[in-house]
Amino acid sequence: MTAVLFDFSGTLCRVESTESWLRATLAATGITMEEPQLMEAATALESAGALPGGAEPSTVPEELAGAWAERDLCAASHRAAYTGLSRQVPLPVDDLHDALYDRHMTPAAWTPYPDADQVLEELRERGISVGIVSNIGWDLRPVFREHGLDAYVDAYVLSYEHGARKPDPRLFAVACAELGAEPGRTLMVGDSRVADGGAAALGCRVHFVDHLPVADRPDALLPVLDLLPEAELPSV
Repeated sequence: MTAVLFDFSGTLCRVESTESWLRATLAATGITMEEPQLMEAATALESAGALPGGAEPSTVPEELAGAWAERDLCAASHRAAYTGLSRQVPLPVDDLHDALYDRHMTPAAWTPYPDADQVLEELRERGISVGIVSNIGWDLRPVFREHGLDAYVDAYVLSYEHGARKPDPRLFAVACAELGAEPGRTLMVGDSRVADGGAAALGCRVHFVDHLPVADRPDALLPVLDLLPEAELPSV
């Protein structure tokens, strides 16, 4: 293998809980809610699937179906879909729904898995190229920079920037091309057997991890290193 592609959400990083998301946004905006109402709203927001990277919505309202279908292909649709889901839940101020959406794009809303830094650093030391391939409607690069992971990434291939989303093999092909890697010598690591598994159609090897809370998944990425060649020793 000469290159490894990683999914973002649920693979390298995990978004905060819905309760944390709401509490942090309330604190940032100075809006207050009584504790019972706050917990009720957090539960309702999670059921609505309003937090990108969090739980999927139990149902998508008919009026949001178009935006939901295009959410990973267009930044405007992504915002419309998720703020629309959020607005299914009554909150004290309507602007809070937009503030919640803005919060989820901040580095503070995301936590890298404990072994992410170690694995990415080891790949760099072995001379293996790294690409991020994500179905997403916003620019995640600031998250990687803030958490010190950007130095290990050679290419970002984001669905909304290319008009295609996983499992479409075209997105993986773009990543391989940007890395100058042959698909047959590339490993895709992700948490979705449907979306990330699409890399297999291009000829990539695929390895899956579970989309678990950060505290529950300390070392699931480490086996990736066992699938790759050891670093070459310097010639003497």
